[in-house]
Formats: sequence, structure tokens, C-alpha cells
Amino acid sequence: MTVNLTEIAKKKKIKYFLISYVDFFGVLRSKLVPSQSIKEMQKDGAGFAGFSTYLDMSPSDPDMAAIPDPNSLIQLPWQMDVAWLASDLWMNGQPVSASPRVMLRNQIDRLAKKNMHLKSGVECEYFLITPSGDSIADQNDIADKPCYDQSALMRQFDLIRAICDSMILLGWGPYQNDHEDANGQFEMNWDFSNCLQTADRHVFFKFMVKTLAEKKGLRATFMPKPFINKTGNGCH
Repeated sequence: MTVNLTEIAKKKKIKYFLISYVDFFGVLRSKLVPSQSIKEMQKDGAGFAGFSTYLDMSPSDPDMAAIPDPNSLIQLPWQMDVAWLASDLWMNGQPVSASPRVMLRNQIDRLAKKNMHLKSGVECEYFLITPSGDSIADQNDIADKPCYDQSALMRQFDLIRAICDSMILLGWGPYQNDHEDANGQFEMNWDFSNCLQTADRHVFFKFMVKTLAEKKGLRATFMPKPFINKTGNGCH
């Protein structure tokens, strides 16, 4: 049964949709669409110039259509009249092979032919840093072995709580949060799911953490190695 995004917008009082996709560098690309136009976007997609982002394209390639997946819909917990949608990229009536989400769908289809279903979970690590990005945010986080440091964790309680409360509201099943191996580094865990949903949630999680950190006057980074003298970020 097809999910009608126009009806969902009315029911959930959504005024805007972020129609999004991820490029090769993990950058989230989006268009902000008013709810009055979502019917057309659900059918034909939002237009993007693929060569303008990190995809294997050139200016001679035609525009792509980002077809939103209604099953991926997430209302922003801090802005409930806006909803986020992951999308699949199409060009000339065919899925874009360079789209990471299309690649994952192809692997899911291959497994389905063998009566297999892939489930996955992620343990996302990130640093909280200063707005300038040149150091960690908490200048008191200086322990030689800071992993699981309760004091350092609780100094960031307001932000950690805001992120975790958002995941609870979204029904993700978060179950633990901790200070990680490097000074200024944190990890948050939520329940595993089918691999496509986990991938979509992972993308949204990074956007959510960065947004909520900015609201607290901080920056969050998921870079693999933002500081040469500190343990890097993983996603095991």
C-alpha cells in the first residue's frame, strides 16, 4: 500500500519536507519542500544537479530526480512541523548506480533472492568541539584515560539528554550513552534494525547531533581522525 505524504502532512501538521540524499563523502544534500508541493515530489522527485555534489558525474549529465521514500519519514524532534525523507536517485528513468542508497538497495535485492535479510546496528562516535573547530569543547576533559569518565559525560548532560530524548521520541530504542576513549569523544547506541532503516537513521543521527550541538553553542564532528593525538571516531 502506497503511503500518501500529502495525507501524512495534514495528519501530523507537517509544513515542510527535507528531501535528502547522501553523496560519496557522506554529505547530506537536501531540498526544502512545502507540504503543498509534496504530492508532485512524491511522484516525480525533487531535481538535483548531480555533478554539483560528490557523485561520479559531469556537467554534461542531466539532472537527477530524488524520489522520497515515505517509509523513511522522520519528523524533526526539535522542529515538528518539518519532516526528513531519505530518497532514491533516478536519472533518465533508471536508478542512479552512483547513489549510495541505490547501491544498498541492490545488495538487499541480491540477498532477497537467496532468502536472506540483512540487519545491522551502528555505534556512532563523535567529538564535541569548539565553534572554531580547533580543540575539544570541554577544557576540563583532560584525563589520561577518559573512557567512561562519568564527570566528563555529565558535564555534557544537557546535550546528551536532548539527543537521547529525541531518539526515544522517534522510537529508535536508545539503550546507552558514554564518554569514549578520547577526550571530548562520545558514543550513543540504539537498537539494530533492517540495514536500510539503520543506514537512514545513521544519516539522520549525524544531522541531529550536529544541529542540537549547535543549539548549545558547540560543534559535533564525526570525522574519522579530527585530532592527530587522539583516538579517532569509529562506527563499529
